[in-house]
Amino acid sequence: MLRLGGIAAAKTQDEDAGDVEINMMPLIDMIFILLIFFLVTASFVRESGVEVNRPEATTAEKKEAAGMVVGITQAGQIFIDGEQVDLRRVRGLVEIFLVENAQAGVILDADEACPTGRLVAVLDQCRLAGAENIAVAARRME
Repeated sequence: MLRLGGIAAAKTQDEDAGDVEINMMPLIDMIFILLIFFLVTASFVRESGVEVNRPEATTAEKKEAAGMVVGITQAGQIFIDGEQVDLRRVRGLVEIFLVENAQAGVILDADEACPTGRLVAVLDQCRLAGAENIAVAARRME
């Protein structure tokens, strides 16, 4: 017997044997919100799309690649996202990247036999685009 506000009520056996269901919708909603959060906050690395023979340096430091990678081949060709680009397009592509990722940097992945003038020209275009954090990739000497 249950007492509800001064009224006695008897519980039937059918009320006790009812199926209990767990509502999964709030859990699914929470998972989707977390997924969207991680996708929005994740920093994606943009690779140059070309393999180069990096120069060696004793003072080279390993850093997280959290930025745009601009590849420069031995012949002086420039690659961004696997696509060969002209020197004149580098500035615009870096500007677009920096609008999307304001705090990100640019990594110049130049071949050790790449002409120095070409490396400096690409570096200059990156600076003109507004990149403040620019690094040149190197292999650590062992």
